[in-house]
Amino acid sequence: MILSGKEIERELNQGIQIEPYNANQLNPNSYNLRLFNELLVYDNKELDMRVPNPTSKITIPEEGLLLEPNKLYLGRTIEHTSTNKFVPMLEGRSSIGRLGLFIHVTAGFGDVGFNGYWTLEIFCVQPIRIYPEVEICQIFYHTIEGDYELYKSGKYQNNSGIQPSLLYKDFDGK
Repeated sequence: MILSGKEIERELNQGIQIEPYNANQLNPNSYNLRLFNELLVYDNKELDMRVPNPTSKITIPEEGLLLEPNKLYLGRTIEHTSTNKFVPMLEGRSSIGRLGLFIHVTAGFGDVGFNGYWTLEIFCVQPIRIYPEVEICQIFYHTIEGDYELYKSGKYQNNSGIQPSLLYKDFDGK
């Protein structure tokens, strides 16, 4: 079951943490998250799953940044979220999608117990200008049934910034 906006608000500072929180970003069954003013891009055209891939940082100026099609940009939310009780999910806002901007290419499913900023996998179908602090995506929460353990992965838990792929760690020791 998906939590209503009112239930998200009731669970604040209990089963759900969103920092900073602004009641104007609350929707009937989700909460809008904003884009931080930095992006990462991979330096190499060819990426390798088994090794760390170098990245470069781009700052999104107040006057906006024009994104190129067919290029992956990694961003993050301004808001730090955590939950010890619900399964968080992230989706792009429909207004953003209607501009041909994909916010989460594949990984919109979170784990109960996740604590950190959300890394956004940003991709556009045509050039588009983006701006810092735009409400770019929405988080919503599912209840979870049965016994569960909280997410504890060392790869992305308790992050402090944009997280490039750490898949190469899965190959260690194999």
